[in-house]
Amino acid sequence: MIRVLHVIDSLDLGGAQTALLNLVTHADGSRFHHEVAAMHGEGMFGAAFRAIGVPVHSLSARRWPPAYLRNLPLLLRRGGFDIVHCHLFASNWLAKPLAAACGARCIYHHDQCNDAFRADSPLAVLVDALTNRLSTRILAVSHSVEAFNLRVEAMPPERVTYFPNSVDLSQFRPAAASERTAARAAFDLPADALIIGGVGRLTPQKNFGLLIEAAAPLLAERADVVVALFGSGPEEAALRAAAKGKPVRILGTVADRAAIYRALDVLVLPSRFEGLPMTLLEAMASGVPVLASGVDGVREIATPGEHALLAPSGNAAAFRAALRELCAGPALRERLAAAALALVRERFDARALAVELEAWYLHDLTRLGSRATAA
Repeated sequence: MIRVLHVIDSLDLGGAQTALLNLVTHADGSRFHHEVAAMHGEGMFGAAFRAIGVPVHSLSARRWPPAYLRNLPLLLRRGGFDIVHCHLFASNWLAKPLAAACGARCIYHHDQCNDAFRADSPLAVLVDALTNRLSTRILAVSHSVEAFNLRVEAMPPERVTYFPNSVDLSQFRPAAASERTAARAAFDLPADALIIGGVGRLTPQKNFGLLIEAAAPLLAERADVVVALFGSGPEEAALRAAAKGKPVRILGTVADRAAIYRALDVLVLPSRFEGLPMTLLEAMASGVPVLASGVDGVREIATPGEHALLAPSGNAAAFRAALRELCAGPALRERLAAAALALVRERFDARALAVELEAWYLHDLTRLGSRATAA
């Protein structure tokens, strides 16, 4: 049995957490044993991992004091893990060196990040590049992330692998009429309205203020259009202020993500930057047409006008025009949704990508001469 420890910054709401859950849900339990360690706390995903039989460890009750500096080495020595798989920045910068110091031979880094925090900071690039050199393999969720690792951080090409996020097609699928009605009732949304949704943390990166700005004229003109934001975060108060007096609902964090998409007619993703956003894949798998910023991993997988409508990041006028197109009638929405659903089923199925990940694990363990592959 090959033992894998996934170390992640936190188990709060996020795309990396969702992507990890999808992969371990479809793991081959006869060959691989997975455990998850959060650097601090458990968050909303702890229960989801335990529900599928994956042990969860909280390495520190909170960010400070950093008890993970002591608890992670203890867990590594006790657990006998063959692979340590790191997710997100703190795990890459802190957990990876600790794992290497404890003798871990096969260390993976799952690189979800393509943002200004790393690209515009020479110190961040330096730290990221140095810790990445401890990686057996870096899994880049988009070709733009892959290019960053190769060109900016000068990582050896044989260590960097394009490995996109995936979606669990057993959970995210087009809704039946009864499911749509039930979802709207659960969120207290009008049954017959045209619901424009935003899903994700309420942070500057996601830029949901632009959605409210772009939708404002449409909301004023049409009584049948409602904007619903699902998520929480530091921009919540500002978004509530911007939404005052408008048919905009801010519904907080929702554990049942699949139910969100059953309630929507359109998903809008106005992000300033992205790797490969899970909300994009989940909406496409759920048959919900998408309007998104044409950035990074979004632009790589969604052909404009075929799989989604794309607008320049930060351009409220372009988003406003695209929203009017999508709300003018069902024909465009249905065409985009059908093409996007076919694309996701072909290229981003979590079952297929879990098998691909396990093949990489076996390849690297064999190359390293690990006893686990011979067991």
